Amino acid sequence: MVLGLFLLLLLMALVVNAPWLLQQGYAWYYRGRVSALPPWEGPLRLRLLVLAPHPDDETLAAGGLIQKVQAAGGEVFIAWMTLGDGFQWDAALLDRTLRPRPVDLRNLAERRLEEAKAAAHTLGVPEDHLFFLGYPDRGLLRLFLENFSTPYRSPATHLDQVAYPGTFSPGAPYTGKAWETDLRRILDQVAPDLVIAPAPEDAHADHRATGYMTLRLLGERGWLSRLRFYIVHGGLEWPLPKGLHPGLYLEPPPRGRHLPWQRLDLTQAEEATKLQALRAHRSQMEILGRFMEAFVRKNELFTPASNPPLVP
Repeated sequence: MVLGLFLLLLLMALVVNAPWLLQQGYAWYYRGRVSALPPWEGPLRLRLLVLAPHPDDETLAAGGLIQKVQAAGGEVFIAWMTLGDGFQWDAALLDRTLRPRPVDLRNLAERRLEEAKAAAHTLGVPEDHLFFLGYPDRGLLRLFLENFSTPYRSPATHLDQVAYPGTFSPGAPYTGKAWETDLRRILDQVAPDLVIAPAPEDAHADHRATGYMTLRLLGERGWLSRLRFYIVHGGLEWPLPKGLHPGLYLEPPPRGRHLPWQRLDLTQAEEATKLQALRAHRSQMEILGRFMEAFVRKNELFTPASNPPLVP
């Protein structure tokens, strides 16, 4: 009894004072079980639509899958919900200022749009298969829940409508209704066989909102069998270790460890191309390079939307 209480207190002390032990322990335990996960099921010669909340998510989550679909004779389309114009730390670093102005963040968005084009080109996706929606970074959950009809004003850019050149619906208000309309049009235009989107378990609010919106739109069409989820922000400092480790497996993220993951194995050549595409996102690599490189692994992970969570 006393020994058990002592061990419990010791474990609690380690969790509070040395969380890295818990994080490393999780990564070690689950990484050793990745090879036992079921492999990717289904054909790869298909029309794939990748939904990315921000430029770089498409490569982090699915850079290998994108290559495989095209190598199999399929087609890939990518739609970015935002241009990452709310990432103030990034703008501060790039512009060497402690307090980036709204114009600095709007300039960052235009830069990230061009970086996304370069990354897609590296992955072999033609430019006419790219859709830039331009809705507010860090505002998508507000659009989905609170600003469905009333325009949202971004505190970062001071914009309340899509204002960037090259976007899908320039001038569209920052509302959930406009965002939903754009996605409906893209689904109609692409007619995808498979849609890849962020899981609602992702820690980032923009990712959760994109997952919720995707569930709603595909659910109403009876297309949930065409949906697979990914996670980028998985909790517990996932993935570990940071940096480039192409010989390691990518283990299931802590926030999604209960999901029925499938393993998509990558070749060394596919890993190298994925890394090259990530490096095209130069503005992000400057501040998040080690995090981004940690996704260049022997596999990618996707889960079917078999039992999706309730959408608010």
